[in-house]
Amino acid sequence: MAGTGKTTLLQRINAHLSAKRTPRYAINLDPAVTQVPFGAHIDIRDTVNYKQVMKQYNLGPNGGILTALNLFTTKFDQVLDLVAKRAPSVDYILLDTPGQIEIFTWSASGAIITDTLSATYPTVILYIIDTPRSTAPATFMSNMLYACSILYKTRLPFVLVFNKTDVVSHEFAKEWMTDFESFQAALEEDTTYMGSLVNSMCLVLEEFYANLRLVGVSAVTGEGMDELFEAVEEAAKEYETEYKPELEKMLRQKQEREAGRQKEQMQRLMKDMSLGKGKEVISGTRKAADLDRIGREEADGDQDMSADEGESNDDGDDKLDGHAGRAGHAGHASQMQDASFQRFLSKSKAA
Repeated sequence: MAGTGKTTLLQRINAHLSAKRTPRYAINLDPAVTQVPFGAHIDIRDTVNYKQVMKQYNLGPNGGILTALNLFTTKFDQVLDLVAKRAPSVDYILLDTPGQIEIFTWSASGAIITDTLSATYPTVILYIIDTPRSTAPATFMSNMLYACSILYKTRLPFVLVFNKTDVVSHEFAKEWMTDFESFQAALEEDTTYMGSLVNSMCLVLEEFYANLRLVGVSAVTGEGMDELFEAVEEAAKEYETEYKPELEKMLRQKQEREAGRQKEQMQRLMKDMSLGKGKEVISGTRKAADLDRIGREEADGDQDMSADEGESNDDGDDKLDGHAGRAGHAGHASQMQDASFQRFLSKSKAA
């Protein structure tokens, strides 16, 4: 959670590994942090400007962090390539995430980062709790509910880390998680609705407590670092024996579903292609038949036209003969008229 000292704790972890000369690789995923106290090999602030994102998209602080993380996740494949190059030479890969739970745990970008890393490397989740602020039963129960939700969301080995033990010891938390009656006694003074709700919730989380690793540390003094790394090593073994087989099973199922989907698409494509070829053959046969029919019709049409032309020629000859006869008759009549006119002239001269 925000304000629990997780960045300071990561700096302490980095210093502890450095003192033991243990090779590590650090990544900062918090775009809103003003100063990174440890040497981050990859820093989201080098890629995304948090304040510019807020200004450009007109967002508030949480919206700006979420958008910056989403933008960074679009290039996370490059981060994975860099990590893969350094992985053989380092023992630990440290990630500092934004403190807002809803931004990282319940966002798409947070799920992508967690899933891609856990698919390749043994991954352990450290949930940092502010010990002095968890002395109240209601606040303690709120932290436990957050932890439960993160555990079941990530499905990865989980370690509860009570920070700031130099201020308040975490022994009360261990007692509340292992002894139900002691927690009930702490709730006796709280008679409000919240108290009754917390009382009923503690019964629900009893099984959740039984499977949790719990350590107390101080990021300031370095107290509890050895116990923390022991818990991390146990969680890493649990990853190899329980979580990794389950992840591989889920990956195989996903690949099988993808292969089945591709096979189904290929069968559908082949079916469509075979139907298309059949239609092409049928249309080609019809086309040939149509051409043959059209050819016969054209041939019949040519014969009919020839016959019609013959009849037309006969009619034309008859018509021509009729014209010639009428022309002959007209010429003969003209000759007779000329002879009569000559006789008329001769008689007129004699008179």
